[in-house]
Amino acid sequence: MPERYRIEWHGEYDQLQDEKQRLARIVPFSLMMILFLVYLTVGSLRDAVLVLLAVPFALIGGVFSLVVTGTDFSISAAVGFISLFGVAIQGGLILVVRIRDLVQEGYDLRAAIMTGAEARMRPVLMTTLAAGIGLLPAAVATGIGAQSQQPLARVVVGGMLTSAVLILLVLPVLYSLLHGDRNGSAAR
Repeated sequence: MPERYRIEWHGEYDQLQDEKQRLARIVPFSLMMILFLVYLTVGSLRDAVLVLLAVPFALIGGVFSLVVTGTDFSISAAVGFISLFGVAIQGGLILVVRIRDLVQEGYDLRAAIMTGAEARMRPVLMTTLAAGIGLLPAAVATGIGAQSQQPLARVVVGGMLTSAVLILLVLPVLYSLLHGDRNGSAAR
């Protein structure tokens, strides 16, 4: 290239790189703020971290749906992940708080986990499936503007399916593992 000339990428690629850098700063800060707020709600760092473990459950489905559909990561997909994290944290919080309340009412750990998971299955499923089913038409749309809404919708649909299942199946097991030492044996 001649002296004083340079090549720069502009447009969507440049915008995506800027947004990725911004998200790399904002998302960890947001998760720390959410951890703090959940800690204030439950009064236990152990339970707050347990609630935040719902985020990887949602992340699994969101990433899987992007890979399966061949959808590239975009700003729209990033927004989908952020909204997905919120719903997953809500589902985890609903379950963990109920189990903790049952333990405080005198249930042994195993009975509290089983009763809490059974009692909170409907709210967790309704929240996650409503979001997933509501965005299903946008996830499979092919009309005008579909390219901008598909990544967000696909992330939410995939993430909601895995987060519901994993919150209801894995989170109780993790609760038992984390709290089993305080209440004698988790298998009582």
